[in-house]
Amino acid sequence: MKLIAVNTFEDLSQQAADIMESQIRQKPNSVLGLATGSTPLGCYQELVRRHQAEGLNFSDITTFNLDEYYNLPPDNPNSYHYYMNHFFFDHININKEATHVPNGMPKDLIAECREYDELSMKMGGTDIQILGLGITGHIAFNEPDDVFHPETRLVELNESTIQANGHYFKREGFMPSKAITVGMRFIFNSRLVLLLANSDRKAEALERTIHGPITPMVPASILQIHPNVIIIADKAALSKL
Repeated sequence: MKLIAVNTFEDLSQQAADIMESQIRQKPNSVLGLATGSTPLGCYQELVRRHQAEGLNFSDITTFNLDEYYNLPPDNPNSYHYYMNHFFFDHININKEATHVPNGMPKDLIAECREYDELSMKMGGTDIQILGLGITGHIAFNEPDDVFHPETRLVELNESTIQANGHYFKREGFMPSKAITVGMRFIFNSRLVLLLANSDRKAEALERTIHGPITPMVPASILQIHPNVIIIADKAALSKL
């Protein structure tokens, strides 16, 4: 693991965007693994700025997202389909047909999860996988568990995750309790994992990710055995290291 320590969230976003831009310019047809939530948002905003002001080209880029809430249609403002379009894809020159987000309303759950994994593998995995870090140490929606699950699947969300994400949902009790998430095989099929962590709420999870035992009770701890991980974290997230 390589650790990049920064002072602020803005610094974190700039550093992440630098790494993403370097990948895109070196390999214009890169396959990017993307995450949602508040942590990568600054990176996406900076990439949009660089596209619009500096001509950063996304026309040959393919993307895969990590997860989606179960039983939310893609046009729901709280869905990750909507998030990615609203904050990123609608503002760059990417081919929308080359952007992939798990279907939150699958007709055949098992088949569609398998197809998502197979499509990613057919593309050769991702060149870079952005990950946020949950307060439980979860990555994507791989919550603490007894085992590391390799495949894309339907999961029950941890109560702490529901509480942490609930503010995005306007109506009390509306947030889904289930999600479709990629598994560890998908994440490990990335040539570079870029883990982003900000705020003191992530400090304990980050310490356990880096220095704790490798255990599915801290899902991010498995990154200790990935061959190429860069962690970008601000002062607050690093406070327990």
